Amino acid sequence: MKIQTTLLTLAIALASPFAMNATAEDSVHEFKVKDIEGKDVNLADYKGKPLLIVNVASKCGATPQYENLQAVYEQFKDKGLVILGFPANNYGGQEPGTDEEIKTFCTSTYDVSFPMFSKVSVKGDDQAPLFKYLTAAENPDKQGDIGWNFEKFLVNKDGKLIRRFATGTKPDAPEVTEAITKALAE
Repeated sequence: MKIQTTLLTLAIALASPFAMNATAEDSVHEFKVKDIEGKDVNLADYKGKPLLIVNVASKCGATPQYENLQAVYEQFKDKGLVILGFPANNYGGQEPGTDEEIKTFCTSTYDVSFPMFSKVSVKGDDQAPLFKYLTAAENPDKQGDIGWNFEKFLVNKDGKLIRRFATGTKPDAPEVTEAITKALAE
């Protein structure tokens, strides 16, 4: 009887992580978000396209990366890449604007034409579900808190996170464009 109880306990303990993962999101395609105009967007609409998801801010030392992001978007959009910009005010209050102010800033200052989304939180208790997924333990070599604005997450055509680039890596850096090229070819 003691052996059966021990085996049952062991079986439950081993099965628990699998049961927890069964309800977890398997790809970014399972998320719904709001665009910068407040309209619902199902990320499943991007199935079959690699995505570069970036947390952005208008008053950051890295804000000029908008120009690099737009250049990368222009370079790869006809091949299928989509860049998704998510404003966040988590770091030093560097994105204080409303969605309308952010949209105006991005289009008038950097001529941004890639999809922009409503402001979200990318860390803390109110972290947006998409960013919880992107930084989760299920992505072992890419997990952990976002360090600052303009962190870049490359997602493959199936919605799986395949690369992560820190703020200091510009969107047009060779390691980023090579990873995009590879994701487009897969």
